[in-house]
Amino acid sequence: MSINRKVLFNELFTQFLEVNKDVEAVIVSDKQGLVIAGEKKSNVDMEIVSVLTSIINPIIERIRDEFMFQKFGTASFDTEFYRLLFISLDEQRTLSVVLNNLASVDKASPYAYLLAEKSVQILNAVEGDNIQLTIPNFEYETDETAYSERVKNQIYQLRLDQGGLYRFKFVIIGNHEVGKTSLVRRFVENKFSHDYRATIGLNILSHSIEFFGNNIVYSLWDVGAQQYFKRFRQTYYLGTQAAFIVFDLTNRESFESVKEWFKELEDFIGGREIPIILIGNKTDLKDQRAVKYEDGVNLVNDLSDKPNIKISYIETSALTGENVEDAFTLIAYHYISKSKEDEEQRVKEDILEEFNSILKERKVIGESLDLLLTLTIISENEFWSPGLQILSEINDLNDCEKIKDDREEKLYKFSNGVLLKNYLYHNFDVTDSDGVFCIFDARDKDHIDPNWKDVVIKIIKDIGKNKVVLIGIRVSDRSDWSAIMEEFNVNKLLEEKMVSLLFFKLGLEYRLEIYDQLKVMLNTIRYL
Repeated sequence: MSINRKVLFNELFTQFLEVNKDVEAVIVSDKQGLVIAGEKKSNVDMEIVSVLTSIINPIIERIRDEFMFQKFGTASFDTEFYRLLFISLDEQRTLSVVLNNLASVDKASPYAYLLAEKSVQILNAVEGDNIQLTIPNFEYETDETAYSERVKNQIYQLRLDQGGLYRFKFVIIGNHEVGKTSLVRRFVENKFSHDYRATIGLNILSHSIEFFGNNIVYSLWDVGAQQYFKRFRQTYYLGTQAAFIVFDLTNRESFESVKEWFKELEDFIGGREIPIILIGNKTDLKDQRAVKYEDGVNLVNDLSDKPNIKISYIETSALTGENVEDAFTLIAYHYISKSKEDEEQRVKEDILEEFNSILKERKVIGESLDLLLTLTIISENEFWSPGLQILSEINDLNDCEKIKDDREEKLYKFSNGVLLKNYLYHNFDVTDSDGVFCIFDARDKDHIDPNWKDVVIKIIKDIGKNKVVLIGIRVSDRSDWSAIMEEFNVNKLLEEKMVSLLFFKLGLEYRLEIYDQLKVMLNTIRYL
């Protein structure tokens, strides 16, 4: 089946015009000015633009020769009504982008170079090639608020255990001819091309894999290495969530350039911490190897010497496919892990803020400075009490007095006025508690254990009025939550005692879920 380039160009150009409101027309033409493909949204005379293209070609060739861009060159100039940007796709064909006369060439250029890259892919496509025609809206990528919200949503989706859909943006950077595009193509299409062609500014592809029962969608931003593009590359880095820095194991110079790429990445992402993987490519060329494995490891250790920087090292071959999929799986794992750490730290800070607010208010109203807040944790055994662990971390276990530290009873008094009590199911005292947190494990159970309801009833009866009880229940996929809640029915007792009781599910990501619910408990204590 032959490739219908006309249809591909039409779809690509139509999307491009929709995203770029300042662009009036886009045209691909040859050196003689013959229009190969084009699309417009105003009264632009495409024939005139193609004639201008043929006139401008000698200028582009001179620029290409002077700056040693090989097959690449660019030029722009203004007319009375339009601003014109020309990008050579190869020795024979040129992309012309027609902007309105008030448009910013610098703003349009990042889009134009992406369009040029995709145009070359269409022109050189062979049957079976996967050409992705989507044009991203870079303005959306620059919205840090939207970026933060998007990451937050992904993190919360992650806590659904399995069946989630996660989208991550990766930049892939490094010197010319190190194999960045080959790595991407091997991963996305499981193909390798022996014909080298430098990426024109930017190439974006998408690919999805199954990862621990979830669908991971990679947005892969293969960034051109030309020095000319550096001022535009900052646009491509915005919103980046992970990065590959690639060097050629047979080229020592590309290895020495890694620090420069790392510095550019740091500068352009505004100091945000993201997962990074350093990739030494072309392991298949063993006899030509110029960089030892130990060199890569030592460089990663040097770069990781900065606070909060985490970099891994892996060696690959885009030719044979060795370790390519592992590299992309590794970056997904690192990103998900980093997301969990970030979210846990954020929620931990929120809980600490709730603690401080309660303690501050109770000091003001004249309560004892010695003991301001008492929380009780009840667990099934002494070896697994995540509530105690989390609350101890937040209140700094190093700054506390261990009044009692037995198997069945632990009492920790912190200098800020917080008392943590930990008991097992069969022996607890909650009479002086402001809040109680209890966990039951209902995984792989059709019914709750009979004594669980007795534990909840005793907590409600013993705790004071207008206090808070938090019950976490660990469940599995086959657990019937509604049936569990019916067996825990204590509504009548709650009405008599005026106690705030909250049941919540605990899944695989139980730490984050506990953080969320502890925040709810503290907030309720504060306002009761």
